[in-house]
Amino acid sequence: MADDRGRQEMLRRLVELIEQRAGHETLCVAIDGIDAAGKTRLADELAGLLEADGVPVLRASIDGFHYPAEIRHLRRAEDPARSYYEDSFDYGALIAFLLEPLVPKGDHVIRTRVFDFRTDTAVHEPPTRVARGTVLLFDGVFLLTPELERYWGLSVFVEVDPVVSVQRAMSRDKALFGTAEATEKRYHERYLPGQQLYLSAVRPHHRADVVIDNNDPTGPVLERMP
Repeated sequence: MADDRGRQEMLRRLVELIEQRAGHETLCVAIDGIDAAGKTRLADELAGLLEADGVPVLRASIDGFHYPAEIRHLRRAEDPARSYYEDSFDYGALIAFLLEPLVPKGDHVIRTRVFDFRTDTAVHEPPTRVARGTVLLFDGVFLLTPELERYWGLSVFVEVDPVVSVQRAMSRDKALFGTAEATEKRYHERYLPGQQLYLSAVRPHHRADVVIDNNDPTGPVLERMP
């Protein structure tokens, strides 16, 4: 399909870049961006293409490392933006169970998730060992925070306008929040202001190795490549 050629070209270039950086040691790739930017779709597409080329891939997401609701929502009423930005994710668990084991001297015994935010319960899956030379494709928000940035061998920032984020979320997250109106309200009160705190403090657009304008997912624009 002609309209999809831009996306296929973008994926081809990203696969080439990842394969150039992959090697004996494990490569951890962060796919960052605001909510509903298209991070998960991009990570899944890259995973399929890399696996087709014989590259071992591990997929994981920040969604597997939420704090319990009693922590996530402790400040939700008084400061919803800061609550989202600062209280949502357990970086200590992410580092201990996934990222630190994948460093060159790590044992490569990992867990890809420790918490299910939908049921608000801990996940007790047994740890697994992954081969050295695996590519971790990790998608999520706030991934270029100082606590995490040093673990990424490659970082991708997926950009969309806030209005596009909300439009996509009203369709995607309707089941999660009940109605499109409730989803829109949540984004405007909590998610987008929280993202603005992150964008201002960390400036991920300037820190990422790769920046993609994904406002049109059929024709994304590679704004920066190494």
